[in-house]
Amino acid sequence: MKLRHALLAFAAATILGGQAYAANLSIVLGSTGKDEQVMRELLDKFEKDTGNKVQIVPMPSSTTDQFGQYKLWLAAQNSDIDVYQTDVIWAPQLANQLLDLTDAMKDVAKDHFPAIIESQTVNGKLVALPFFTDAPALYYRKDLLDKYGKQPPKTWDELTATAKEIQDKERAAGAKNLWGFVFQGNAYEGLTCNALEWVKSNGGGQIVEPDGSISINNPQAVKALELARTWINNISPPGVLAYQEEESRGVWQTGNAVFMRNWPYAYSLGNSGDSAVKGKFDVVPLPAGTGDGARSAATLGGWNLAVSKYSKNPDAAVALVKFLGSKDSQKYEAINASHLPTIQALYEDADIAAAQPIIPRWKEVFLNAVPRPSAPTKVKYNEVSNQFWTAVHKTLSGTGSAADNLAALEISLTKLKGSGW
Repeated sequence: MKLRHALLAFAAATILGGQAYAANLSIVLGSTGKDEQVMRELLDKFEKDTGNKVQIVPMPSSTTDQFGQYKLWLAAQNSDIDVYQTDVIWAPQLANQLLDLTDAMKDVAKDHFPAIIESQTVNGKLVALPFFTDAPALYYRKDLLDKYGKQPPKTWDELTATAKEIQDKERAAGAKNLWGFVFQGNAYEGLTCNALEWVKSNGGGQIVEPDGSISINNPQAVKALELARTWINNISPPGVLAYQEEESRGVWQTGNAVFMRNWPYAYSLGNSGDSAVKGKFDVVPLPAGTGDGARSAATLGGWNLAVSKYSKNPDAAVALVKFLGSKDSQKYEAINASHLPTIQALYEDADIAAAQPIIPRWKEVFLNAVPRPSAPTKVKYNEVSNQFWTAVHKTLSGTGSAADNLAALEISLTKLKGSGW
């Protein structure tokens, strides 16, 4: 009898990839570019290997909208969602409603960049497994810079001048729709990322410093935002104030921008068959500012995989997270979606280098990465970011000066800090 039971158990484990039954799972995904297509291809393999079924629940590409929806679902203890794809900054805010993955991932966590594992560890518990990391770069039209004898800009002042010169000369030659620079200027988390880069690269700090001090109201930050305001309707279209990642990429990929600030996913899409800029562009680290403390700064991004405490199939959901965060899955994502791996060894992988030669080079961009102030502000980060991007958007839109808007922001953040973060 014992032998019969053992054989039946072995058969079930073999058929279902180590699980005693097939589970129906769901994963939420904020899709940009080819993200949903590549995810579906990975999930098809997982389904074949395990017998489980996985449904993608698509989300808006705006991380602000995604986070709002996640909070609603988790607050309602929604059991329909098993796996959440989470932004690198959300761990402290969602940790109490996510499963502790420490034991389940103890054999693989060591393969990932330690800083990323640390960012997803809250009160000693690993609440999400890294999926891919992110740091933006400056995309530039190599053909146009070569045409006018220009080098990729090292500073934001150089970018401003080069963008204007090439834009004006190309328009005079008939390229009436060309703009010098596109970025993410809508009032959402993406603008926080862009503006943090302008401020930090100009020696203006990180909005709120690691020790919790509020640093944003300073002359270097004011200078950075005043320069950015000059871009609107000069080298950047007025509509940039409503652009998120995909709107920026749309202008760029149709050949209507000299420079673009964007994440790695746009690289493979820019070189796709229907792209007007295929083979005509390259990327470099974002420009530095000027003055003391100036340096290139790229906001640290990245996405992770977390299991809801309210999942009806937690074991199968953990298995899915482990599969998607594995070396093989991250390699597939790198080759097919130009996502940056979080597993260190993949930066030496010959197949990735051949398919996406930019990825090994992106390590230089990654080394310039600066975190958003989610660690010191904890559960208040979303309010801090909202207040920051609002002040920046007002400045770019011409509603108040950078000095006035940052002074008001400092007062507002000080009140917020007073209630505890």
